[in-house]
Parts: sequence; C-alpha cells; structure tokens
Amino acid sequence: MLDQYVGVLLTFALGAVIVGGMVSGSMLLGMRRRQHYAVKDEVFECGNAPSGPARGRFSVHFYLVAILFIVFDVEVVFMYPWALVFRALGVPGLIEMVIFIAVLAIGLAYAWRRGALAWY
Repeated sequence: MLDQYVGVLLTFALGAVIVGGMVSGSMLLGMRRRQHYAVKDEVFECGNAPSGPARGRFSVHFYLVAILFIVFDVEVVFMYPWALVFRALGVPGLIEMVIFIAVLAIGLAYAWRRGALAWY
C-alpha cells in the first residue's frame, strides 16, 4: 500500500540532496570574507537603484499589463484540457473553442486599441 509513495519520497530525497549539495558547495567555494563597499551595500532591485520614497506610485499601465497577462495566461491554461479531449468533442467542441478564442482575440484587440499594452 505504501509502495505508491515511493516516487514521491524519492523526489523529496533527490531534492534534499540537490539543495544540500548546492548549499555545501556555496559554503565551500564562496567568498570567506565579505568586503564592505558602499555601492555593494546599496539596495538594488530589477536593475534600478531606488530613488524617492518607498511608497511611490507606479503607473497604472504596469498593473494593467500585469492583469492582462494573468487573464490571458489563465485562459490559455483552459485550452490544455480541451486539447486532450479534442477528438472526443468533435465539431461542436471545435466550434466552442473557436468562439472562445474569438472572444479572447476581441478582448486583446480592445485592450491593444485602448493603449493598455503601450509601455511609456
């Protein structure tokens, strides 16, 4: 009964060995002494040094592009189960998916036309 969990246990064991090896390798091969430089001690994120207050406002376009990415990404995930049973669904399933993709295309065209994807 427990033999069905052998694969899961082996995966966890392999993951633990890999993580342990990476941490040990980093400790053995990494720098021993940390050198303190003003530039190295600065906060650095996404290629930009911080400028201004931490609670500065972001452009709405940043959030809009992120939300559009999530929406279209989730919609594409819905296509995988359909692709698995494509032959069993037949022509009605194909027509439904064409309608689904058309609605997505119309939504993308609308967002594009309204400038939601313009990054400025």
